[in-house]
Amino acid sequence: MGYYKKLYVFDGDKPVTAIIRGYTKADFEGLIRVQQESFPPPFPSELWWNEDQLQEHVTRFPEGALCVEIAGEIAGSITGLRVQYDPLHADEHSWATLTDNGYIRNHRPDGDTLYIVDICIRPAYRKLGLGKWMMQSMYEVVVQLGLERLLGGGRMPGYHKVADSMTIEAYAEAIMSGSLKDPVITFLLRCGRTPVQVVPDYLEDEESRNYALLMEWRNPFRAQ
Repeated sequence: MGYYKKLYVFDGDKPVTAIIRGYTKADFEGLIRVQQESFPPPFPSELWWNEDQLQEHVTRFPEGALCVEIAGEIAGSITGLRVQYDPLHADEHSWATLTDNGYIRNHRPDGDTLYIVDICIRPAYRKLGLGKWMMQSMYEVVVQLGLERLLGGGRMPGYHKVADSMTIEAYAEAIMSGSLKDPVITFLLRCGRTPVQVVPDYLEDEESRNYALLMEWRNPFRAQ
């Protein structure tokens, strides 16, 4: 049986039913709508999910293809693949190479690590805390499959504001000390992720100056 979880999230003080489950071909239109609403023009439309990518997700690694539903509407998704992680070469990869540009044809069924390809919540639903629940659900997949860790690169979109006055390493340290907040990294910290190292040329992202912070969640049921 695939992943399925029903829970309540809160819109202010009002409980709202949410369902987190594996996505299927029937959800493709809704998943693409999530991308369109989350990344409107001038964001290039060719970078939204397409049906070929989504078909690869549900075919190659359905355990890593989850969506969240509110009142029958797809409100967000999270996608991953299995890789074999080499910590000695952690800075020698990019989002494109690790995820096969989002097609995950390089998925390794024997990989020891669940690597996050994408997490996306429609703007109208972002106040419900769904992103954190989606990440928690992927942690549960890591435990269910007996993997070592969840891993992924976090953008640092706040860095461009201070790039002229501090290094990327100093920026990351400032986030960790609490003297600065970053929309993505601070969110990932709240989700339980811990930093591994800064990765240059991770993805083309002017706000982050192409940097990302590689962050992990270790399976607490595996020997550390």
